[in-house]
Amino acid sequence: MRIDLKSFTKSTLFAIGSVLGFSSPAFATSGVVLQSSDFVGISFWLISMALVAATAFFFLERDRVAGKWKTSLTVSGLVTLIAAVHYFYMRDVWVATGSTPTVYRYIDWLITVPLLMVEFYLILAAIAKVPGGVFWRLMIGTLVMLIGGYVGEAGYVAVWPAFIVGMLGWFYILYEVFAGEASKINAAQAPASVQSAFNTMRLIVTFGWAIYPIGYFAGYLTGQGPDSSMQALNIVYNLADVLNKIAFGVIIWSVAVSESEKK
Repeated sequence: MRIDLKSFTKSTLFAIGSVLGFSSPAFATSGVVLQSSDFVGISFWLISMALVAATAFFFLERDRVAGKWKTSLTVSGLVTLIAAVHYFYMRDVWVATGSTPTVYRYIDWLITVPLLMVEFYLILAAIAKVPGGVFWRLMIGTLVMLIGGYVGEAGYVAVWPAFIVGMLGWFYILYEVFAGEASKINAAQAPASVQSAFNTMRLIVTFGWAIYPIGYFAGYLTGQGPDSSMQALNIVYNLADVLNKIAFGVIIWSVAVSESEKK
């Protein structure tokens, strides 16, 4: 059944407008303001607005693509929507306290990173029959990576062992998308446009996701002072989220439009 564009547009814009009101009013009324010299705080604000804009774009573009691609665009919109809400809180924590919003960031990642992994499964499922094992292997690798990172950053485990566990989870994901079953299905059954998108997505998972361990290393393993560590960590993580959430979704959108317009 075709979605009414006018009705869907109104609902989408209303939902996004509601999200803008989720930012904690406690910080807004505390008298703390963003300083022009606070480059970390500025990066939080810029990226939170970029995530809102990306959410509107992905949801509004759903009506442009064929039915089998709508779920992929919906997931892309959910990733940026969830991230935007968390960025509203993270930017307030940073501006008000100057401390790293570790808990908010990992709550965001525990939802959005598995959704990004689902995108690999969804674009293949749109053009081929994909075994459920592909989905679950990607999920397991994702959870190992995230849990390893969190227990290290939150201080539950020494940073080096946690770093190694997180890296193992990431390597497991890379194996699946480069040499595992997902990669083989892409090479054997996907049309050229899907193969191109899949290849670009796995390059983002390789080089874009590499930014996170670099940030972890810079923040916790270089022996810098606490202030310098927090600034480096948050700027690196914030820039990584632009690539790994917004750009990742744009790739999905591009292949969805390309394949839909062939019909």
